[in-house]
Amino acid sequence: MVTAIEATKKASGERRTRKTRVGVVASNKSEQTLKVVCDYSVKHPKYGKYMRRRTIIHAHDAKNEAEIGDRVEVTECRPVSKTKNWRLVRVVSRA
Repeated sequence: MVTAIEATKKASGERRTRKTRVGVVASNKSEQTLKVVCDYSVKHPKYGKYMRRRTIIHAHDAKNEAEIGDRVEVTECRPVSKTKNWRLVRVVSRA
């Protein structure tokens, strides 16, 4: 069942905001592909200690502008390949 708010969003062509992440480039060996490591902390449910976790994201870099060690911002997009569904937005800082 579609609510009135969702119907007006669809009629006006609005999209939901896409997820963005900031991480460090771990590899750029593949053509137009980056491996971006995103670190985050999670609180342990029982002991309360914060644990470090990481996610490796495959991102599309059309211009091959990012290098290893650069801090980059990536956003979600449609699937580009089997594992790539993120794309490079900008290079936040150079290595």
